[in-house]
Amino acid sequence: MRSIWNGAISFGLVSIPVKLMNATESHAVSFRQIHTEDGGRIRYRKVCELEDREVSQAEIGKAYEDADGSMIPITDEDLSHLPIPTARTIEIVAFVPRERIDPLQMGTAYYLAASGAPAAKPYTLLREALGRSDRVAIAKFALRGRERLGMLRVSGDAIVMHGLLWPDEVRTPEGVAPDAGVTVREQELDLADALMDTLGEIDLDDLHDEYREALEEVIAAKAAGEAPPEAPGPVEPGKVLDLMAALESSVRAARESRGGEGTGTAEVRTLERRERPARRTPKETGGKKSTSTAAGKTAAGKTQARKSTSAARKSTAETDEKTAKSAKTAHAAHTAKTAKSAKTTKTAQTAKTAKTAQKTPDRSTARTTAAKATAGSTAGKGAAKKTASSRRRGA
Repeated sequence: MRSIWNGAISFGLVSIPVKLMNATESHAVSFRQIHTEDGGRIRYRKVCELEDREVSQAEIGKAYEDADGSMIPITDEDLSHLPIPTARTIEIVAFVPRERIDPLQMGTAYYLAASGAPAAKPYTLLREALGRSDRVAIAKFALRGRERLGMLRVSGDAIVMHGLLWPDEVRTPEGVAPDAGVTVREQELDLADALMDTLGEIDLDDLHDEYREALEEVIAAKAAGEAPPEAPGPVEPGKVLDLMAALESSVRAARESRGGEGTGTAEVRTLERRERPARRTPKETGGKKSTSTAAGKTAAGKTQARKSTSAARKSTAETDEKTAKSAKTAHAAHTAKTAKSAKTTKTAQTAKTAKTAQKTPDRSTARTTAAKATAGSTAGKGAAKKTASSRRRGA
């Protein structure tokens, strides 16, 4: 690659000689202007308005046009006295997180190459420091007659510098956004998410300029004296008055363009169906609302497979958790029942023992009483006999 600028990166007291090269190139097909009657080339010549003649490049200088239309000549010597310390230096002024840089400010990209062997080590040092810190360097540099703002970052083994617009060169989006009174329904957001998931990701290397390729085929055919190939005419989309119908049709078309992945079919709801009952409100699962019935059918494919798998895993986990809790509860209940049964058995045995013990003293007492009664009866009979014998003797 050819360098367009030579200078040095100023990194504190460290100076890194570098070469600046364009990191991008345009492959657009360019045309020349011709005279349609004879095919003659149309050229633009630089003509002096006062003398009405063509002038050479050596005779052309610079001037600033004042408000009244007068010209103020500015020479290269005038510009050489400007206090621009960055005339041949990329002066790093700060290191900031890359999130601080608004993509609106980013412009042309350049490669910075180490200039000579002595620049290899400090160049590598700056590259590794940038890569490890996950930050970008903000720098000032002068290019094509004016001072510019740049951002240095790491790309592979190289340092890339993006030209940045000055903050006051970025317009504010005043009057760009629609009125705040617009309301978006949850079903519409769900379908928009389904469309995004259906389109999925893509490898940027697979993208190419189809218009340029078709244009080159037309040029090749014309050069060979052949009729240019006919391209199919653009398909005129029908007028869609319902946003939901447009989203559903988009999801269906995206799925078909991806090879017909999924088994669901999209149901397009037209305006005439507005009188029908509204579809059920999407359920909330894990903090994210699910799509409606139509959206669920529409978002078939990879999205539904991922969601179904996630739902199945979640359901399995919940089932396992419930089973574990049930088993634990059943075990606890069984243990409690066993303990209660043992306690009941022990209580019954204790009661029986106490009853037996209570009956035993009663029987012993009865026996003792009976023995005493028997003894008393025997003694009484003996005394009666003795008294009767005494009476007979006295007579």
